[in-house]
Amino acid sequence: MTRPITLFTGQWADLPFEEVCRLASEWGYDGLEIACWGDHFEVDKALADDSYTERRREVLDKYGLRVWAVSNHLVGQAVCDHPIDERHRGILPARIWGSGDPEEVRRRAAEEMKDTARAAARLGVSTVVGFTGSSIWHTVAMFPPVPPSMVEAGYRDFADRWNPILDVFDEVGVRFAHEVHPSEIAYDYETTARALEAVGRRPAFGLNWDPSHMVWQDLDPAGFILDFADRIYHVDCKDAKVRTGNGRRGRLSSHLPWADPRRGWDFVSTGRGDVPWEECFRALNAIGYDGPISIEWEDAGMDRLHGAPEALAYIRGLNAITPPAAAFDAAFSSE
Repeated sequence: MTRPITLFTGQWADLPFEEVCRLASEWGYDGLEIACWGDHFEVDKALADDSYTERRREVLDKYGLRVWAVSNHLVGQAVCDHPIDERHRGILPARIWGSGDPEEVRRRAAEEMKDTARAAARLGVSTVVGFTGSSIWHTVAMFPPVPPSMVEAGYRDFADRWNPILDVFDEVGVRFAHEVHPSEIAYDYETTARALEAVGRRPAFGLNWDPSHMVWQDLDPAGFILDFADRIYHVDCKDAKVRTGNGRRGRLSSHLPWADPRRGWDFVSTGRGDVPWEECFRALNAIGYDGPISIEWEDAGMDRLHGAPEALAYIRGLNAITPPAAAFDAAFSSE
């Protein structure tokens, strides 16, 4: 099944948007999943200037690229997070951080996510990828003992903060694809099911499938696709390598930086890790996913100018590994 292959620009936001377009085009990507940071897609400018999205489309057209999704992980993180602290100040626009008052930051972040849906619609994009944040992630170790009421309150807080955001997504015809990821309200299988239930399984809220966060948690990324088939709104291809076999490297990675050999796992260039990619692509084919396949290239131990085109070649081969069922049936038809 042939699907467009895009490059997620989040790890390239230090470069100007046009330079990323030039590189992606030269490597052979079909388009971009555009990050809402750096100068790549600025939500406030998209809404304040009627010509902003048209200029973005002109740059994409210049390099023969298309866009199917924009991503606003950084601001989305602040909608539900507790605590709000210096980590958030480092990733948020100054206008969202303001004075740093936690509840004010959350409220401004929520309004920005509503505006992200509006800006995406102006760009002609129907999917926003991102994070939700979580008021209960800090309780994940379950000690000190966490009463069930505290966890329940966390999911209510998520629903209370995100339902008004999703109302705007509905109004403008855009869907939110939450990236299942540690530190979010949905970070594994069970928490994903619970998050979907918390917002009444409303169609505006779906999932961005990124297997890199699943393999080190011992989740089955292909099974996840099959079980949440109706909610796979977007796909990010990022890889991870688990290295916990020496008795010293732990799954929680010991507060060590990326690419430190003492870590128990690390992100690696797509195709060089432990994600069972072929099985996963067969699962995507099985559910009929025909949206973009976006390469989120992240490997602190590798040159990205080498890794990004290498990853494209690898994923391009997988993208057509299994024909659609209809084509298979036709090949063996007696008619």
